[in-house]
Amino acid sequence: MLKSFRKYGSISLLFLVLTTACSDFNKIVKSTDYEFKYKKALEYYEDGEFVRSSTLLKELVSIYRGTSRADEVYYYYAKSYFGMDDYMMAGHWFRTLLNEFPRSKYIEEAQYMVGYCFYEESPKARLDQQVSQKAIDALQLFINLYPNSDRVEEASRLIIELRDKLVYKSFLTGKLYYDLENYKAATIALYNSLKDFPDTKYREELMFMLLRAKYYLAVRSVEEKKELRLSDALDEYFTFVDEFPESEYRKDADKFYETVAELLDYKEDIN
Repeated sequence: MLKSFRKYGSISLLFLVLTTACSDFNKIVKSTDYEFKYKKALEYYEDGEFVRSSTLLKELVSIYRGTSRADEVYYYYAKSYFGMDDYMMAGHWFRTLLNEFPRSKYIEEAQYMVGYCFYEESPKARLDQQVSQKAIDALQLFINLYPNSDRVEEASRLIIELRDKLVYKSFLTGKLYYDLENYKAATIALYNSLKDFPDTKYREELMFMLLRAKYYLAVRSVEEKKELRLSDALDEYFTFVDEFPESEYRKDADKFYETVAELLDYKEDIN
């Protein structure tokens, strides 16, 4: 019985605390003392209560517009959304801060955070990557504007990560076309990947896939297009083995060469 009393007593105490806290917050929301409200918004922010801080700051954005504190209100409003993992709204308010207060002391951080919010919104590689490209563009702009910033190294790392995601997306697109035996579309997608991301870690695999796609496109072509496409596949073979002579794909590549060379009546020592 004593345990039950303690249990229900604890629940009642918690309910009382929560009720009191809600009541106090509602009083702050209804208050017309904006300095007090702003002070409480920052306290909530520092305590990690981002929903409450953003609720108060939402009203204060318009109240302090045109004042010397306006940029600070925008800054904490954006940061509150970021604290809630609402990267879309956080990014929006960081961009608003950039546009409306270009001389703010928060401008450098805001510029970085625009890119970082896009980075956090970036989807898995299999999905559309427009947001990833926006993140790259924003982070690169930050680096260009603030080359001496402490955040440049981190921004550069994020760009590399995002670019790998873009090229992997392109790789998956090329592979999908290849699996569907749409070799013409596969060659275009793979070529664009290599053109846009020449230093990618997937370069060897992409180049081999491009060779393989061109090979199958050539050998399955109609007669009037076959010779030109076989020559293109042959050129791709020499490009591949010149760059990756010890590739794990070399044996398969040599088999492609032998077939293409025979069809073109082409002879050259490949060893």
